[in-house]
Amino acid sequence: MAEVLVLVEHAEGALKKVSTELITAARALGEPSAVVAGPAGTAAKLADALAAAGAEKIYVAESDDIDGYLVTPKVDVLAALVESTSPAAVITAAGTEGKEVAGRLAARLGSGLLTDVIEIKADGTGVHSIFGGAFTVEAKANGDVPVYSVRPGAVEAAPQAGAGEQITVEVPAQDESAVKVTSREPIVGGDRPELTERRLSSPVGVASAARTSSPSSKSWPIPSVLQSVLRVPLWTRVTTPDSSRSVRPVRRSPRSCTSRSAFPVPSSTAPACRRPRPSSRSTRTKRHPSSRSPTSASWATCSTSHRSSPKL
Repeated sequence: MAEVLVLVEHAEGALKKVSTELITAARALGEPSAVVAGPAGTAAKLADALAAAGAEKIYVAESDDIDGYLVTPKVDVLAALVESTSPAAVITAAGTEGKEVAGRLAARLGSGLLTDVIEIKADGTGVHSIFGGAFTVEAKANGDVPVYSVRPGAVEAAPQAGAGEQITVEVPAQDESAVKVTSREPIVGGDRPELTERRLSSPVGVASAARTSSPSSKSWPIPSVLQSVLRVPLWTRVTTPDSSRSVRPVRRSPRSCTSRSAFPVPSSTAPACRRPRPSSRSTRTKRHPSSRSPTSASWATCSTSHRSSPKL
């Protein structure tokens, strides 16, 4: 059974949840083989978690160049493993760095790339979710070794104990043209958990995750405005604080009739005008023939108000 290379996502010596999801997705194509790239000592902290997740092999690529250069060392390691092991596919996470690695690797191998995949089938077909999840699209990549980037949280993680055999691989020396990392600054964030580490299926789940996914029993209140947006359907009529009144669109009354219409108006929609009362001085209105109209609709004609002028 062919092996499938999985680029492991980790942070601060801990395995990210998406790595377990990638190993689960890789099991549909073959035996998952985890690729750990980082400075010396990284793989030792992740070996037990990777074996419990289902990794049959763990390729250890440790070097200071992994953090000293941008993306290219990981691409070089994966390209070398593809040449030596001939895997069935390569899978990365559909994050900022994972997509960059997947794109560069696919271009170097001359293989097809399927990005932001939510499922990988046994025949190599990738499933995409589009238009906010309203539709799913299936696609298949060309080439001997297709490259996939899987959306975090899309695959249900199913840990399955694996052998976890560790194999050390060499990190190729970087070219002078490679982009070097001169400094690193930690991301300053709040104490809320990272939502990508949870499986979410609805906007309400996003709100509940922000409250309940912390290791401690801490909770964060959701603003009342956000609660109303998440819970009230879009077609529900919004009411004012006074329950007896409701917010409705204001309809403007049609314009008053004039003595002469500027545009042709169909007779069915023409405003009804009162006939002038008989008086000593009445205003005679000239009716435009319908033949002058650009359409078959007749011209709307109305008369001004007719009142007898006061006698002096």
